[in-house]
Amino acid sequence: MPSPTPPKDAYGLVVEAIDHGDYRPGDRLVEAELAERFGVSRTPIREALQRLETQGLLARDGRSLVVASLDHDQLGELYVVRAELEGLAARLAAQHAAPEEIRILWDMIARDRALVGDPDRLARANKRFHRQIHLASHNRYLIQQLEMVHRSMALVATTSLAAEGRGARAMDEHEAIVRAIEARDGAAAEAAIRGHISQAFETRLKADAERYG
Repeated sequence: MPSPTPPKDAYGLVVEAIDHGDYRPGDRLVEAELAERFGVSRTPIREALQRLETQGLLARDGRSLVVASLDHDQLGELYVVRAELEGLAARLAAQHAAPEEIRILWDMIARDRALVGDPDRLARANKRFHRQIHLASHNRYLIQQLEMVHRSMALVATTSLAAEGRGARAMDEHEAIVRAIEARDGAAAEAAIRGHISQAFETRLKADAERYG
């Protein structure tokens, strides 16, 4: 007798759709439309939307719920927290990553270089690369906090990897991070990933300044 199909996680489905860019900051989320799209009832969708609003991923626009957006100060605050947590993850990865995990990171970089001309695909690959470092830290509580931070990064409408030359430089920075992890140099790994995140933040700020200047 076939096993029953497990129930769909409405919260996870909505988060994944936002993370993949199916819904961008400012887009309205309609309960009935989401229920139909994901093939679930409206009750778990309603609960998921309420949870996402509490977490700050959704915001009220009159009676509607929309994907939240980050203002200048919020973006800066997010990058501060991200740098701290990512730095700790890289430091711990240098201590605890298995040789197989390090080889996976090198393989990711080799594959991701082919995506430098495609910012959207490279952005998704970048998330997978950072997620692999998080896992290599082997600290479940840190991983949970980083998941929240990267979920909030989905509220940024554009990727810094779209800036001219940024994709190739980011790959070089990824190499420096993995070299330090492979050398078991926690301080160097932390410094490398902090520098990487700082460059991404600076690139984003320059793009915003040019857009509104």
